[in-house]
Amino acid sequence: MNILANKFQLLFRENLSHPVRQPKTSFFSGLLGGDKNRKTNESEGKVYIVGAGPGDVELLTLKALRLIKQADIVLFDALVGEDVIAEIPRHVKREYVGKRCGKHSMKQQDISTRVVELAKAGLCVVRLKGGDPALFARTCEETIALTQANIPFAIVPGITAASGMSAYTGIPLTDRRCAQAVSFITAHFQNPEKWPDMVQLAKNVASQTVVVYMGLSRLSTLCEELKKQGIADDWPVAAVENATSPQQRVIEGTLNSISEQVSQANVSGPTLLIFGKVIESRQWVDTSLLHNKQHVSAI
Repeated sequence: MNILANKFQLLFRENLSHPVRQPKTSFFSGLLGGDKNRKTNESEGKVYIVGAGPGDVELLTLKALRLIKQADIVLFDALVGEDVIAEIPRHVKREYVGKRCGKHSMKQQDISTRVVELAKAGLCVVRLKGGDPALFARTCEETIALTQANIPFAIVPGITAASGMSAYTGIPLTDRRCAQAVSFITAHFQNPEKWPDMVQLAKNVASQTVVVYMGLSRLSTLCEELKKQGIADDWPVAAVENATSPQQRVIEGTLNSISEQVSQANVSGPTLLIFGKVIESRQWVDTSLLHNKQHVSAI
């Protein structure tokens, strides 16, 4: 009792001697060891922009999985795999906000508005994006909207499609014998009429590995333009559909042949295009080892 009385007297004296720095509301809060901001912080909305990886659910990071399970609602893209979506608990709301080339989709501005709206309602929002949020995921447009609305957010990286593709196909992204660098580019821009700088692209293709995201619909023209810039007709090219999933398909060809090969194979899923000599260094990965999900007991 004496200890409690002494502590009370000490806090009371401090409160009188520092009236500005010690508001009355903090006096009993300090005595009881409580956090005066706790209730307010719990009621504030927040957003986690999370990378879902390239497809295989086991490539989700532990942090991504934890946040998905702790969320109030998950907004997910078209490129997020079904197995990943299945990891969202039943009590967590889910909302599709996907965008696919050539198909009806939600406008980016509307997605940004929706994320802000949910966070302002006090919800913990996970914005789940295929691959890694930093690569061709329009993350900046959403973070700008969140910043303007004074909503706290964090970004959780994911394995990008090119890295997953490389591991699951055995096609290296670099090889010191032929490619000391790698470039990731997109074939689609904010202006749908815009094209990559073909002069610079040809220089990159000639000296390093180039991985093209979202380039399937422009494959034929890309190959023709590269040949016009002096890239040899027999330059190695590969198209990888549904990278890292059990439905993954790899089509290898050249600038001359790849378009026809892809057309004959009726490729329609998410596809990466790889241009470069590294294709000739492909190692034959046994993907059955990667998709073997036998239970392993803890030691």
